[in-house]
Amino acid sequence: MQFEEINQDGASVLQQVRDENGMISQELFQLIDDAIEARNSDLLVSLTQDLHEADLGDIIEALSPKDRSDFIELLGDSFDYTALVELDDSLRSKIVESLPNELVAEGISELDSDDAIVILEDLEEEDQAEILAALPAIDRLQLKRSLDYPEDSAGRLMQTDFIAVAPFWTVGQTIDYLRETTDLPDDFYQIFVIDPGHRLLGTISLDTLLRSRRPTRISEIQNEERHFVMVNQDQEEVSRLFERYDLLSTAVLDEGERLVGVITIDDVVDVIHEEAAEDIKRLGGVGDEEITDTVVATVMSRMPWLIVNLATAVIASQVIAFFDGTIAQMVALAVLMPIVASMGGNAATQTMTVAVRALATQDLDKFNMLRVVSREILVSIFNGIAFAIILGIIAAVWFSNIQLGYVMGAALVVNLFFAGLSGILIPVGLQKAGVDPAIASSVFITTVTDVVGFFSFLGLAGWWFGLM
Repeated sequence: MQFEEINQDGASVLQQVRDENGMISQELFQLIDDAIEARNSDLLVSLTQDLHEADLGDIIEALSPKDRSDFIELLGDSFDYTALVELDDSLRSKIVESLPNELVAEGISELDSDDAIVILEDLEEEDQAEILAALPAIDRLQLKRSLDYPEDSAGRLMQTDFIAVAPFWTVGQTIDYLRETTDLPDDFYQIFVIDPGHRLLGTISLDTLLRSRRPTRISEIQNEERHFVMVNQDQEEVSRLFERYDLLSTAVLDEGERLVGVITIDDVVDVIHEEAAEDIKRLGGVGDEEITDTVVATVMSRMPWLIVNLATAVIASQVIAFFDGTIAQMVALAVLMPIVASMGGNAATQTMTVAVRALATQDLDKFNMLRVVSREILVSIFNGIAFAIILGIIAAVWFSNIQLGYVMGAALVVNLFFAGLSGILIPVGLQKAGVDPAIASSVFITTVTDVVGFFSFLGLAGWWFGLM
């Protein structure tokens, strides 16, 4: 992608928007920064008017907090509010709250309803009401209805602008309607066929419509294999439907099975990215933290999980304290016992990561549960035996004690077995209990592998060497 820089002679010079690393070009960013500082609205418009909203979003993120509001205000009517949808939630909320509600209302009035909802949903109710009151009545009612649906549901994700026709229309009538009507969605992939009660009868793809003769009735060419979602359906389920059937768009129905909206593939890609990022962050115990969050917000997000981890570490320490006499008689145990616990923790994390992702994508269910659990147990046993041999030899050579190598090897087999078992069963058990396995699995699994690792190694050593 490229942009035009205006040189001193008034001629335009073609420049790259992004550098070879995919980052916003330093030259472009510097020009924009200078234009903001000089309050040069005309130059700022010329620099940004051809940029994609994703590029605008990256530029906004790179600007200082003060310059972000100035950037939007200087662009005025030329600013594409779709760029705000590209920002993370916390940053978008801060920017929108810093702008006059009248300006926000004017900006989102030009957006598709799904993009407008993304901007509105995180605002205070008072600000929402003021912005909605400034919109035309039809737009206001559509957005209010979408905001009434649960967060992360299909109702929040859907676009309320769609094209629906009656089954008795002809292809010619439909094409003429599409050509003559100005108030149509910017992008659409199929046309919906509905009855007088707005219930979905079928769909027609654009290629089918354009290949059919004008006198042909819509009912003769409609696809009656309906893929749809309900307004209260979770967005993760929506994304799985798109993945399973390779959809470009799908209908959204209300409780009365009436057509109320459409979800398109561009929104589903955002959902897939959002859900994957959320799972990764939760596995690391950082909640819904964003990279633009303040220090205080980041500390508050991470501290609860660090406190939980502290509690589990105390439990593991109690196990070590139970064997303090054994360790005092054989110092080598203090050197080797972290290896046993660490190996178990890493093995359990591998299994847990696969299990949590499989549960999230519904690849792990009651039909293949026994096979997957059996596989993980066998993998754990084989890994345990392999590393028992390797580390047993290392321990025996290191401390010139072959019996210590036997103890080390036996403890590794035990801990890796429990690591594999807990790595699969704990996420499954948490999901059965209604707890998100991505959030809580790592805490429980760390506790299991530490406790079992220390107890098996120190307990076997005490028994083997008669130190207890």
